[in-house]
Amino acid sequence: MSTDNAASPPAGAGGAREQAGRFWRSRAPRERQLIAAMALVLGLFIVWLIAVRPALATLREAPAEIDRLDAQWQQMQIAAAESAGLRSASPVPPQQASEALRAATERLGGKGKIALQGDRAVLTFSGVPFEALRDWLGEVRSAARARPIEAQLLKGASGYSGSISITMAGSS
Repeated sequence: MSTDNAASPPAGAGGAREQAGRFWRSRAPRERQLIAAMALVLGLFIVWLIAVRPALATLREAPAEIDRLDAQWQQMQIAAAESAGLRSASPVPPQQASEALRAATERLGGKGKIALQGDRAVLTFSGVPFEALRDWLGEVRSAARARPIEAQLLKGASGYSGSISITMAGSS
């Protein structure tokens, strides 16, 4: 076996190289300069598209993304602190918890009805605005030490309808 065959390019590549060389030599010096300039511009354009433009976009978008993630992290810290506070809070006696549930439900007006069943309760509501539902959940979490275990919500033109099942803090 000869080592010349392994080092030489394939026959098609050699022919293409030779043909390109003939093309280049047949051009006038001014045409060669124009072709070289176009190749340089095309190369710079490709580098711009592949490397520079995406990097600049990342630099432009990074501050807003960092601010968004920072705000999300702060919200998570607030939720973690609230969770730790609720976990360390002393349990509420069942009578006091049921009174807190009834009081929170009365703030919904005639749009909500609470049904107590041992250590669980089910709020059935119709046409309740988001803010009122959020406030109700916050109040029963803090005052009755209750946590939601199931929710069925349907958004309508007049607000939310559905039911939320909750359990008292002493149960699992």
